[in-house]
Order: sequence, then C-alpha cells, then structure tokens
Amino acid sequence: MDDTPGDRVTDDSGDVTDRVRQVIGRLGCSHREFARRIVMDPSKLSRSLGGTRRFTLAEIVRIADIGAVDTGWLLGAPARPAPAADRAPAAVPEGGRPLQIVRETVRLIAEHGFHAVRVADIAAACGTSTAAVHYHFPGRDELLEAAVRWCMDEDTERRAAGLAEAPDAHAELLHLIALQTPRTAQQRRQWLVWLDLWAQAARSTAVGRLHEHYYRQWRTTVAEVVRRGVDQGVFRAVDPEFTALRLTALIDGLATQVLATAPDSTGPDTMHTALLAFVTSELTPADRRPRPAPPRHPTPPKGSP
Repeated sequence: MDDTPGDRVTDDSGDVTDRVRQVIGRLGCSHREFARRIVMDPSKLSRSLGGTRRFTLAEIVRIADIGAVDTGWLLGAPARPAPAADRAPAAVPEGGRPLQIVRETVRLIAEHGFHAVRVADIAAACGTSTAAVHYHFPGRDELLEAAVRWCMDEDTERRAAGLAEAPDAHAELLHLIALQTPRTAQQRRQWLVWLDLWAQAARSTAVGRLHEHYYRQWRTTVAEVVRRGVDQGVFRAVDPEFTALRLTALIDGLATQVLATAPDSTGPDTMHTALLAFVTSELTPADRRPRPAPPRHPTPPKGSP
C-alpha cells in the first residue's frame, strides 16, 4: 500500500537508517526475517535501508517494539532514555506485540469477516488497548495489509519447503495444489482472509494494488513451475502464463465453493480430485498418463463350452 508523505520520517542525515541497521544487527537475523517480524514488505525494508524510501512512523514504532529500543532513540535522540526505576517493563508476547496483533486479526477476520471486526475486538483478544493497536497499525487498511502479508509469508515458507524436496516440477505442482486445498483450520483461515481481501479490493484502490501484488506473485510461482515442467519433459509444451491463469482461476473457484457452509457444497476431496484431473488432462504428456485398467470379464461357469 502506498504511504502518504506526511506519514514518513525525515532522515536527511541517515541516522534513522543507521539505527535500524543496528537493531537488525543485534537481533542477528536476515533482512527478510526482520521484515516478517515487523510485518513489512521486504522490498520496502530494502528500499528504506538503501535510502530510496523513508520509513513511516508506524514502521518505526514496530521496529522499536521488536528491537526492544526506544522510539525516540530510533528517531535520532542522542541516547536511549533509561527506564523508570519504579516501573517494570511490560511483558511482550512471543514474537512481539505486532505479530500478536496480526495473528489475532487473521483469526477474527476468518471467524467474523473484516468489516465485522472492530479494533476493540482485536485489542481485547490481545489483552491490550485500542490505542496500542493503533500505535502499531494506524488504520484498518493497514491491519488488512498486515494480515494478508502474514498469511502469504506463512504460505510462502511452506511452499518453499515442499518445492525444495520435490523431485521434479510435476511433484512441485502437486505440492502447490495440496497447499491451496482448504483442508486444515489454518488453510481455511488463510482462504477466508483472502476472500475478504477480494471484497475489499473491489472497493478500494489501495487494497486493490495490494491484491494485485500478491496475486501476481502467486501466479508467477505457478507459471515458473509449469515452465520447469515443460523443460524437464514432465509437462506438455504449453504456454506457462496462460496455463497458470487457468489453473489459479480453477483453484479460486473451487476453494470458494469448498468454503461455502451448505451441507451439499463442494468438499476439499472433490476440489483436489478436480485439480489433479486438470493436471492430467492439460499438462501430463500422453505417454505419462496412467493407463486405464482393462475391463474385467466375468468368469464363465464351469462346464460351459
């Protein structure tokens, strides 16, 4: 999502960037992992550290929270103020307050829908105040963006683990299909958040850009797997981009039916079977397709000619 100029932190001297680098160094994690912890697009973090983009105040707040440093120090105060002697530091949940807020937001959106979830509901679920939620995520769109990013990051990690173990592109594609079939509670939560993103994207240009970014990322992943399969000879010579368009559209439509609560709605097994049938009919070369079993003829009775 685009940041308004008024939300950005002035850093002409580069002091803010230097101190953010110090925080990352003390945590001992990669830039991508740090971006995941503060619920920030890795490309935005990279551009901010490189000087081509300024951090927003909300991002600085989240960085201070994860790094256990004072916000004023990050913004250029000459020294970190010492904590008051009579005040114990507040307990920070595992993963930090921002991740707690995001995880509870994902759960509540999945259970009630984005527009039915109030900031007060999120604060109550986190055992904190609405001011604390706004401190990290000033607006509802920013909360939705963070929730979607968290779901996508979780999905990307599972996706990468499976792709690394797959022997060929055919197995990679089956792994992606399995991940997108909403069987587990976590998969259903992620799909429900994604459906809310669709609805919001139809009415908000900013959320629409977020949707377009992640959807392009997902479809590119599928297209790359198809392209590798063609090169390996496990798929027919098809257009990877057009095939990815068709397959992701089929996944979307079937998942929407699976998520319907009607007793006779499409189930995950039916969805998975239909997607495998698409792979077989549209991608698998004829000589690699499973051969149908020969027809079984009844055994003639004894004594018959």
